[in-house]
Amino acid sequence: MDFVCGLPQTSRKHDAIWVIVDRLTKSAHFLPISMKYNFTQLSILFEKEIVRLHGVPISIVSDRDSRLTSSLWQAMQEQFGTKLQFSTAFHPQTDGQSERLIQILEDMLRACVLQFGGSWEEYLPLCEFAYNNSYQASIEMPPFEAMYGRPCRSPACWAKPRGYELLWG
Repeated sequence: MDFVCGLPQTSRKHDAIWVIVDRLTKSAHFLPISMKYNFTQLSILFEKEIVRLHGVPISIVSDRDSRLTSSLWQAMQEQFGTKLQFSTAFHPQTDGQSERLIQILEDMLRACVLQFGGSWEEYLPLCEFAYNNSYQASIEMPPFEAMYGRPCRSPACWAKPRGYELLWG
């Protein structure tokens, strides 16, 4: 888990993205948030978007954001039976997977906004879909396929990293 902060505020008052990555399948969720969200708002969003879809995580790796180190967050995760691990300034590789994903997300959002205009929040679901259906060398398949055991049904998808054949379904 990590936050992308400092984004322009959208019409829905969101100015950040909560990035949550599954370390096994490399699948990601990009949740628009406000940096003013408190523990209650984040916990409701976490249960609504993560626990509802994937169940309770065994462990969570995050930076030391005050909302994720709060006693309330820690108590909630303890009740879930989730182990919390925090990265440090001296060991950023602990959370390197989400840091690399954030670079990719920023590039994707920048490209969409420059090409099509509008707000970054409009393109967040498209970026999540594109990322989760792109080939990941570390697992040798797209995250969607790793999670569901089959390729995603979409108008176009990349089959293999070599050749990048475009398949129409």
